[in-house]
Amino acid sequence: MKFRSLLFATAFLAAGAPPAPGQTLDEVIAAPVLRANVTVSGDIVRIGDVIDNAGPAAQIGIYRAPDLGTTGKLPTAQIIAALRAHQVIGVETRDIREVTITRLSRNLESKDLENQVAQALEHRNGLGDAANLSLTFDREVPSLQLDASNNGALQPVSTRFDPRSGRFDVTFSIANESGAATRLRFTGMAIETVEAAVLARGIERNEVLKSSDVIIERRPKAEVGNDVASRDHTVGMQARRQLRLGQALRTSDLAKPDLVQRDQAVTLIYESSGLYLTIRGKALEGGTEGDVVNVLNLQSKRTVSGVVVGRGQVAVSAPSPKLPADIAAPDKLSQAAAPVAVASNQAASVSRKAE
Repeated sequence: MKFRSLLFATAFLAAGAPPAPGQTLDEVIAAPVLRANVTVSGDIVRIGDVIDNAGPAAQIGIYRAPDLGTTGKLPTAQIIAALRAHQVIGVETRDIREVTITRLSRNLESKDLENQVAQALEHRNGLGDAANLSLTFDREVPSLQLDASNNGALQPVSTRFDPRSGRFDVTFSIANESGAATRLRFTGMAIETVEAAVLARGIERNEVLKSSDVIIERRPKAEVGNDVASRDHTVGMQARRQLRLGQALRTSDLAKPDLVQRDQAVTLIYESSGLYLTIRGKALEGGTEGDVVNVLNLQSKRTVSGVVVGRGQVAVSAPSPKLPADIAAPDKLSQAAAPVAVASNQAASVSRKAE
């Protein structure tokens, strides 16, 4: 043991590292000790990676590191032979038979890269939120493994988008501990999409939509425009026209369902203060709630207009009588009658006195 330490000390001193003031020789010549597990961040395995107390030989490279993110093993005898080639002797192996070497890396998942591109394009040249962007890349975006020294954030340094063609070109920079930044470039097509209510089957004109008739899909915003209908505003509505399977619905395609159909038997309702009358009628046209429709009064055979207030129900109101222009209103008549009555009473009183 002393002989091996002496050999190492000779090599150490020969490398030009004299003892510092106050250091003992034993502190200077501490024996190198082999490590069982080694992690490296670069592409070279150095002496200082595989042993403790490597001294000035620590930065000497002896092996190529495993591939990024992988692990390899080296027999102890092979490592000792490589160390001796660089005059590093007297290594304590501690009965280690092989050394495990792992190369660190930085993993960038493909989904994360796609999200970063979408974030860079968000609200650029008319595009909407990143969550609503559908991206198609010119090349498949694989998951990447970078050297662990690339520890900076992805910073977009160039972002271009052409709204006419839909093409994008985005370049990111990743800071590196060595000072040389890594660049990543992505190109492709970007389309803004929106959630749309889509028909699961063909719908005829005036047909009322059921829940099973509508599914939700993301469609290009340019296809449906700003008039896109949501699911909550489609179920229970009536189609204004014939609609095809797979069609994305717009609010202009739908209307409130008709509560009264043409030629349908309806109930005419007349309601006033203290009075409620109903009579049978026949609708001459269809209408939804609030629409004014014509109805044939089956009793009088006269056509009347009313407001649709419910399914098969039309409310009508009695016409307000118009007084001739030469007839004063009731309140004016009462005011005019008062002085006439006074004059009549005075005449009667004079006549009784004369008698």
